[in-house]
Amino acid sequence: MHDRSALALLRIDRFIRERLAPAVHPDSRPLTVTHWEAPGEPVPFADAASGDYRPITAGDAWGRPWGTTWFRVTGEAPRAWVEVAATERARLEVVVDLGFTIGQPGFQCEAMVWSADGRPLRGIAPLNNAVAEAVAGDGSVDVFIEGASNPDVGSLFTFEPTPVGDRETAGDAPGYVLRTVDVRLRDLEVTSLLADTAALRGLAGQLDAGSPRRADILLALERMIDIVDPDDVAGTAASGRSALADVLAKPAAASAHTLHAVGHAHIDSAWLWPVRETVRKVARTFSNVLSLMDEDPEFVFAASSAQQYAWVKEYYPDLFERIRARVAEGRFVPVGSMWVESDTNLPGGEALARQFVAGKGFFQREFDLDTPEVWLPDSFGYTGALPQIARAAGARWFLTQKTSWNETNRMPHHTFRWEGIDGTRLFTHFPPVDTYNSVVSAAELAHAERNYADKGRGTVSLLPYGFGDGGGGPTREMTAAIARASSLEGSPRVEHSSPRRFFETAEAEYPDPEVWVGELYLEFHRGTYTSQLATKQGNRRSEHLLREAELWAATAAVRVGAEYPAERLRRAWETVLLQQFHDILPGSSIAWVYRDAERNYAAIARELEEVIADALSALAGAPGTDDGDERVLRVNAAPHARDGVPALGADAGSPAASETRPEEDADGWVLDNGVIRVVVDARGLITSARDLRTGRESVPPGGASALLQLHRDTPTQWDAWDVDVHYRNTVTDLTEVDRVSATESAIVVERSFGSSRVVQRIALASGSRTVTVELDLDWHESQKLLKLAFPVDVHTDSATSEVQFGHIERATHTNTSWDAARFETVAQRWVRVAEPGFGVAVVNDSTYGHDITRAERSVGGGTVSIVRLSLIRSALFPDPEQDQGSYRLRVGLVVGAEVADAVAEGYRINLPERTVTGSTSTIEPLIGIADPGVVIEAVKLAEDGSGDVVVRLYEALGHRTATRLRASFRSGGATQTDLLEREVEASALSSFTIGDDGIDAELSLRPFEIVTLRFSR
Repeated sequence: MHDRSALALLRIDRFIRERLAPAVHPDSRPLTVTHWEAPGEPVPFADAASGDYRPITAGDAWGRPWGTTWFRVTGEAPRAWVEVAATERARLEVVVDLGFTIGQPGFQCEAMVWSADGRPLRGIAPLNNAVAEAVAGDGSVDVFIEGASNPDVGSLFTFEPTPVGDRETAGDAPGYVLRTVDVRLRDLEVTSLLADTAALRGLAGQLDAGSPRRADILLALERMIDIVDPDDVAGTAASGRSALADVLAKPAAASAHTLHAVGHAHIDSAWLWPVRETVRKVARTFSNVLSLMDEDPEFVFAASSAQQYAWVKEYYPDLFERIRARVAEGRFVPVGSMWVESDTNLPGGEALARQFVAGKGFFQREFDLDTPEVWLPDSFGYTGALPQIARAAGARWFLTQKTSWNETNRMPHHTFRWEGIDGTRLFTHFPPVDTYNSVVSAAELAHAERNYADKGRGTVSLLPYGFGDGGGGPTREMTAAIARASSLEGSPRVEHSSPRRFFETAEAEYPDPEVWVGELYLEFHRGTYTSQLATKQGNRRSEHLLREAELWAATAAVRVGAEYPAERLRRAWETVLLQQFHDILPGSSIAWVYRDAERNYAAIARELEEVIADALSALAGAPGTDDGDERVLRVNAAPHARDGVPALGADAGSPAASETRPEEDADGWVLDNGVIRVVVDARGLITSARDLRTGRESVPPGGASALLQLHRDTPTQWDAWDVDVHYRNTVTDLTEVDRVSATESAIVVERSFGSSRVVQRIALASGSRTVTVELDLDWHESQKLLKLAFPVDVHTDSATSEVQFGHIERATHTNTSWDAARFETVAQRWVRVAEPGFGVAVVNDSTYGHDITRAERSVGGGTVSIVRLSLIRSALFPDPEQDQGSYRLRVGLVVGAEVADAVAEGYRINLPERTVTGSTSTIEPLIGIADPGVVIEAVKLAEDGSGDVVVRLYEALGHRTATRLRASFRSGGATQTDLLEREVEASALSSFTIGDDGIDAELSLRPFEIVTLRFSR
């Protein structure tokens, strides 16, 4: 026997499906459609309007992958419809079905509707394809539709390899069949009845089977069905609504949770589509939002990413001005404070700071807004440096949702204070609805209330609603659901709100929440530290080139009056910041995205190398005609002195360190520079790396360093995103060699494996503690992960990893589920393991993924540490050719390393020495610092064009430090500023003295403190 309520639900569902939904548009008329296919990339409206349009009808195929087809749509509605629409009981709309497939909006064909005079009206996508703006007041239709035939790369996430993610392999066959382009009359009373019914039906599904409230709702819904005439739904809809009025009017309980509903459209700046398509996605979504604001005066929409607004300003100026007006009203809300919703694990410290400088700067210039929040719902974990960076940019609040994806552990709070590595705290919220793409379903509302972890202390949470990832945004059905759930018995309250209003409410009711300390590690998507090596190398190299370009350009501007290339630097930064988006830099996008990224990085390198060369040439001076006047300067952009060359300066008097000549002996090959002694055996593996001062050996007995290890890499799901712990079940040590030989300066190890080949060059510079391992890798494996292992004879239960503006300690044991889940971790330029009195660091110039574990010592008991770098992997989705190709990587093993040594060597390996020929014998640094533990991260001219010198520095060792800074140029004074170079109360700048040739400043920094100083000129 069937349960009575179950039968009622079946009846209600069928009535919705077969009677109410079809009655929303009781009649339709086909429109006349012609089309023109753009020959290549998207074209402006003016070009499209003059195209050669030809007839197309329903049932015709259209749209090669990644192509653009323009449709011209004309016709008119019947006169009787126009008269009905004039009474406001109905609305005329053009309804378009381009051939939508199964799958969510934003992952397939989409379109923008344009007026005949070239104004963008509204976007079209599945579940949001009715355009009232396309029908004139007299019922006539004359519009253009810009159809984007984007292929569905994999919205169902079966993770099957596909060629369509690259236009070069996607083919030319049409991917869609045109179904519908009609003018229709929307019955507004039926639309409201459908919304009433959907709200109550959804709520009934969330209530206990035996609850009186559920029985009341089901009874009212069945009564409505009996009242509404299936042969005259429009004529009886008002009576049907009356039958539901009482159950809809029963208010929520006094203790009900309150959801602040914020319209949202998480638009990935690239992912399963290229960046150029995101520009159009943003325009389509924002135009939809503006249209919905015209319909619903309570609707508020929040959108992040200054880059996306900048695209609209550049390509859709009319749309941008409409946005500007709504921003002024407070209904279209720029949020997030950043240039894009970037990854936060992989960008360097200065790059994360510049996300805020660029993002907040744009919002201030364009909208006179100082955005107060960080909005990163979908990034893949969050560095412990972020709270301080955010607060230093003037942000107060942080929002994410991604940690709800954790595989193992559940975060204990939804509202809390997040404490970063320096002690800075940031009020933080995780929406308990567990999605940033809510559709305001009853199931989601109920889940948010049940799931909220801080009951009894807090009563509010944020509900980000709207179709996202591929864009689309909120719909009228979603805002209708909010209206009905504003106070509804059995449901949490839902109210239109803004991020600011939510956060101010949450802070006021919960002023002293619990504290979470350190990084917000995502127990998922650990492969993003490694996927798409070329892009990660491009990012790392670009960050350091930007450091050099700004340093030398600023130095040249101050020392010799050279012009500062502010605009060139700004453009380079904005491209780098864009490509730090959380689906580009992590390696989880389609092939097209990475072809673009690699071209962009190459262009950035050319541009910045030219800036650097020009600045250094100006500083070095033209060589004299006499050979004796020509000098070769060694140039050091690193923040630490190098072999006689000052930090941030250049010198012609100090010879560069030479490489140690390898010597052959019975054990293999030896590199001995008097500081450390390294032995490489016949397998090309480092079997000894001994500190000659102390006699301490760093390689465990029987161990071998610089060991390449190959793992099977077949994640359970989310190929490019994930490294699953079961990869450790299969491993091949690459100990076979093709050849081991020695040159004047290195031991050369050649290996072949699978379809790949690697050449390792092991070298040791005079006076150095760092054994350098350079790898030339020609990689052609599939679903494999290559790691480089350094066993270290150190007993410790934690490892130190560099993060932005500091470092973090992580357990290397698995005592807790939190420790065990952290089996792959991310670091910037170095990691270090140590006992009291002795440590070893591993530095790199290309990689981010690491695993650091413990193993039993093979001789004499105890444990050793094993540091491994994840070099490269080769997932098949979404880019089936991921990482195939040739790469050069550099890694260093630093023997006897303190944290300060690790910091210095990390910069050294990423900032190779340059040389420049000129007439001068030195380039004096603009800025000098007395304590090497305080690192100068950036030297530049001010963003406002004043010519002031801006210096960003940080305490790198985790110590409270008092030190002196010397600015060796004439200046009117020094101020401490925030990241946006606005003066703040001087917490670190204790005092300064102005002299004729510079400023001496006294600084006092807490551990890992970031300080920005501005020197007036």
